[in-house]
This record gives sequence, structure tokens and C-alpha cells, in this order.
Amino acid sequence: MTRLWFHARSYGWGWTPATIEGWLVVAAFVAATLINTGVLVYRTRAGSHSRSAMLAFLLAQAVCVGLVIAICWMTGERPRWRWGNQ
Repeated sequence: MTRLWFHARSYGWGWTPATIEGWLVVAAFVAATLINTGVLVYRTRAGSHSRSAMLAFLLAQAVCVGLVIAICWMTGERPRWRWGNQ
């Protein structure tokens, strides 16, 4: 069996990083979000239409979130709704 990068959360639905690889995925997601936000601020201040800048931000962020969910799904436990150690 391969080592899981993410464990299912004890409460609720989702994952928690369990290995260094999992933490690196989370760090990459945070970095991508910060860069994406910086680009949004730059485009907004540079006089770009705020609607197109916001649309580009939301699309890029949706891609990032989709990638993180896909990585968690492939390398982690199968999530289900949990309420404590059941």
C-alpha cells in the first residue's frame, strides 16, 4: 500500500495533510492563491476593467481549487462525513 498524503478529517468532510508531500501541496496552493491575488490587484490598479480582472481571478482560482481537490482525492483517504472517531 502506498503512503497517503492526506488523511480524512475527524470532523466534517475533507482532508488534512499527513506527509511532507501533502504539506507541499498545501503550500503550493497558498502560493498560487497569493500570486493570483497579486495579479488581480495589479490588473485592477493598472486600469483594467474590474469585471474582466475579477473573472480571470475567479477562473484561475477555480483551476487551483480543482487541482488541489483532484490531488487530495488521488493521494488521500476517501472522505465521508464524520463526527469524531467513529
